[in-house]
Amino acid sequence: MVLVTVGTPVAEHHREPLGIGETRPRLSWTVEADRPGWVQSAYEIEIRPDGGPARRSGRIESPDSVLVPWPAAAPEPASRERCGVRVRVWGDKGPASGWSPELVVEAGLLHAAEWTAAMVAPAIPREHENRSESERPVLLRGEFRLPAAPRSARLYATAHGAYELEINGVRAGDEVLAPGWTSYHHRLHYRTLDVTGLLHAGDNVLGAWLADGWYRGRIGFQGGVRAYYGEETALLAQLEVACADGSFVRFATGEGWRCSYAPVLSASLYDGERHDARLEQPGWSGPGFDDAAWHPVRTVDRDPAALVAPTGPPVRRTEEVAPVEVLTSPSGRTVLDFGQNLVGRLRMRVQGPSGTTVTVRHAEVLENGELCTRPLREAEATDSYTKRGDGPEVWEPRFTFHGFRYAELTGEATPDVATAQVLHTDMRRTGWFSCSDPLLNRLHENVVWSMRGNFLSVPTDCPQRDERLGWTGDLQVFAPSASFLFDCSGMLRSWLADLAAEQYEDGTVPFFVPTLEADAWKPDWAPSWPAAVWGDVAVLTPWTLYERFGDRGVLRDQYPSARSWVELVHSLLDDGGLWRQGRQLGDWLDPAAPPEDPGRARTDPHLVASAYFAASAGTLADTADVLGEAEDRERYAAMAARTRKAFATEYVTADGRLTSDTQTAYALALRFGLLPDERTRRAAARRLARLTADADHRIATGFAGTPLICDALTEGGEVETAYRLLMQRECPSWLYPVVQGATTVWERWDSLLPDGTVNPGEMTSFNHYALGAVADWLHRTVAGLAPAAPGYRRIRVAPRPGGGLTHAQARHLTPYGPAEVGWRIAERLLHVDVVVPAGATALIDLPGRDRREVGSGAHHFTAALPAAAGS
Repeated sequence: MVLVTVGTPVAEHHREPLGIGETRPRLSWTVEADRPGWVQSAYEIEIRPDGGPARRSGRIESPDSVLVPWPAAAPEPASRERCGVRVRVWGDKGPASGWSPELVVEAGLLHAAEWTAAMVAPAIPREHENRSESERPVLLRGEFRLPAAPRSARLYATAHGAYELEINGVRAGDEVLAPGWTSYHHRLHYRTLDVTGLLHAGDNVLGAWLADGWYRGRIGFQGGVRAYYGEETALLAQLEVACADGSFVRFATGEGWRCSYAPVLSASLYDGERHDARLEQPGWSGPGFDDAAWHPVRTVDRDPAALVAPTGPPVRRTEEVAPVEVLTSPSGRTVLDFGQNLVGRLRMRVQGPSGTTVTVRHAEVLENGELCTRPLREAEATDSYTKRGDGPEVWEPRFTFHGFRYAELTGEATPDVATAQVLHTDMRRTGWFSCSDPLLNRLHENVVWSMRGNFLSVPTDCPQRDERLGWTGDLQVFAPSASFLFDCSGMLRSWLADLAAEQYEDGTVPFFVPTLEADAWKPDWAPSWPAAVWGDVAVLTPWTLYERFGDRGVLRDQYPSARSWVELVHSLLDDGGLWRQGRQLGDWLDPAAPPEDPGRARTDPHLVASAYFAASAGTLADTADVLGEAEDRERYAAMAARTRKAFATEYVTADGRLTSDTQTAYALALRFGLLPDERTRRAAARRLARLTADADHRIATGFAGTPLICDALTEGGEVETAYRLLMQRECPSWLYPVVQGATTVWERWDSLLPDGTVNPGEMTSFNHYALGAVADWLHRTVAGLAPAAPGYRRIRVAPRPGGGLTHAQARHLTPYGPAEVGWRIAERLLHVDVVVPAGATALIDLPGRDRREVGSGAHHFTAALPAAAGS
């Protein structure tokens, strides 16, 4: 008898389905079976509304187990409703499995009319008309009574600004920098918290800390913009309590609330936080506190229709890192080295006389033994804490974050204990890679840390300087790697929704999302203009999420946005079908570009633009095909074919070379299928290999070419050249930063120069994931684990050993369960071990062997090793 076990179901992409916004959430589950090759033939879903009878779908004949529709027989959850969800399955023979563990799904407030709370802003008279006073964070509190102990309590909350909540003196929830950053004009996240355990019969207090955050704080570069979304911070909170005596209490923000200044003197995402502990008001968020000296609040307008439940997890503290060394700089300052460039802030234990202050400055690197802050530009990245003086005091900033490895401490007393609190969107880790080369392992770990640091509410370009924006080009090239390493599906669906909301009427995709385009701030990049690579995120990233997570819904949601982009670019093509007008960024950060001009690349930017249009039009045709949009499929396929033909005519010379004889040009042409025949493709691959060798196997590509070059070489039969490029240690190369001690991916290939000085360019970040897009090739080609069908329903196992590696391994938590590929070389044989999850199959493609298909389970294969692979 086959033993089949069904895991706890998942609703949409929620690992914590409390207060979700989907009315009929799709369901997924994984299966473990002790029989290799087991295949699901049918399933049944049971929905049990809280307090009501269970509804069952009945047996449904289907092998599907990922994002399965909510059963038609079950009513959709109403606002606030809790439902238990269980699943059981059948194989091709035998009885049903046992029921899965129950998933409890609870809906949030699904309709705008259900918000009865009023958003409240502090109304504190200003003693002086100065900015520091008006920007100072505040405390808010409201008192209420419960007639009996709570049986169930939910708190729905959001803010204009960043907030933290307390009930009866205890922190409610563990989010950081809530509600995160969205396009606040269009979409404002609210969060649902279970606060039952924080309440009691009698008097209770709901309190909040409130600061600028992204809403009112300074954001952006070249001076940035302040108060982009509004001049006032405000809180919206609605507490609903079912009591043990059968009564129901709703308490919300509104008139009657009180406010006061917080002990935080200032809180800026870029500049840091200043806290004066002498100004703390003990007990302020608990019953019995005298708030007579506090001030009233006033209500402000907020359309509740813009309030949306998150589709992904919030920002949280995810790790604590202790310093590895305490240094003394040449100037005599104390510097903590955490051994890892990370994103977060310090938690300190300090002691000293009242009124003395500890100041902390942050930086990613040292230069001449001192903190190097020039790359931060106009971000001060400085926190300070003024002590109460009553014994040991523990402090961590609330409303800022920094990108740093080093923290410099000054003040009358240095901390007894200081640890770095790592912050990022709390995504589940889903992908791992390792191999026999320690430098490659460190490179991969650097990519992981750069993703962690830059996936903080939005996918940012850098976490340390005065920028931290959701640049569309960066995310577009990195999305495949990101989707392997972490379950970023829910987070990126939200970000793509903002992209669609902020897309221009003509189809232009902003360079960064959320966008900042104000009359008071006119940087070099605003307003946005149509630019390849960056704008193509509207088409290519939804397709990446479909490929990696099997989510057809993201294609449907983003389809109007994708069409709008492709139609815009189509209108800009010349009569031949090429995009040869307008300003392009091209192969941004080509290593040959001078520090002061990162866009001066060797590759014709209009060649890059035309190549990307062909790729996006073709991908949009594929999207239309999946969505059943037959006419659109034909239209966009024809667009892609026309531009591919025009590309070959215009950019391929009579001798088979490209007019831009560069690594990036050949990588684009090969990877995007722009060459007319096999003979030309083979010649292009050889030319790309020759150019790479002529460059001493050093990188000669920027944003456009770097994510593609190793694949282009591999597919062109030049695997060993790809490995030599990967394994190069001299600058510019992927391993040069590793050899220099990098613990994250750099923005520039030479952010740190060989002599130990920092690149003199105005753009020099040491934590920038875009060039780490090579991790996707490590997963798919070095280890050999890739999706061959959406959501890894079919897995491609195709390791291509080389570079002197003797073993490699990748593991990924697919939507169907864990998949693994590991290989090792022994006695001129390639030994490959494969684990395929139930519900999936694998295409085994090994060197020198015919391809074969296998089902779920553990498998072992051997193959003769190509001569070059073991060299």
